[in-house]
Amino acid sequence: MTQGLLEAPPKRGPVTDRPNGPVGPPPPPTGGGDGPDREPSPRRPVLDNIQLAVLFLIGGEVMFFAALIAALFVTRLGQPLWPPPHQPRLPVGVTGVNTLVLLASSVMMARAVGALARGEESRLVKRLAATAGLGALFLLVQGYEWARLIGFGLTVSAGTYGATFYTLIGAHAAHVFGALVWLSVTLVLASHGRFAHGRTAPVKACAMFWHFVVGLWPILYVAVYLL
Repeated sequence: MTQGLLEAPPKRGPVTDRPNGPVGPPPPPTGGGDGPDREPSPRRPVLDNIQLAVLFLIGGEVMFFAALIAALFVTRLGQPLWPPPHQPRLPVGVTGVNTLVLLASSVMMARAVGALARGEESRLVKRLAATAGLGALFLLVQGYEWARLIGFGLTVSAGTYGATFYTLIGAHAAHVFGALVWLSVTLVLASHGRFAHGRTAPVKACAMFWHFVVGLWPILYVAVYLL
């Protein structure tokens, strides 16, 4: 019996007990360091840099056109009669139909972005081309109507009425032309497959600016042609 008391205690593994109880399983690795368990890659931002830049551009353009529209109404308040007598009247009906053409281009652009999201590159190219065609048609009709108005005597130097008209509508036409150039470049790149494999930001940025230009036109149409 003495021999049993003098026996050495059995060897134990690493201590896993604490005064308050056994130690639970180790927490899952959280990454960090240079080991195999690294931090997960950061989440992709909601907006790419090019889309964010377009948002800032649109913000500046909104302030620009808001100032032009405000100047138009201030000018009208200072005139006894608007439009002035002996000035040709604006083509309300034709421009109204032309407004529908521009709105249709925005719908087609939205469908192009939808095709891009589904990876349908051929439909993307066709719908971008249709958007560009509708935008070009809008500009052609506007140019034809301007030529007629100039022939009837409504020019920039004809007075305040002509100056305000061509300043506002001309500024918008310049934006449509710029958006059309951007859209044409996007169309060429899309036809070469440059937006495959999730590269959607350039197309979405172009669509953002196009929708802005289209959405601005009904406001100008009401303010200049109807009021």
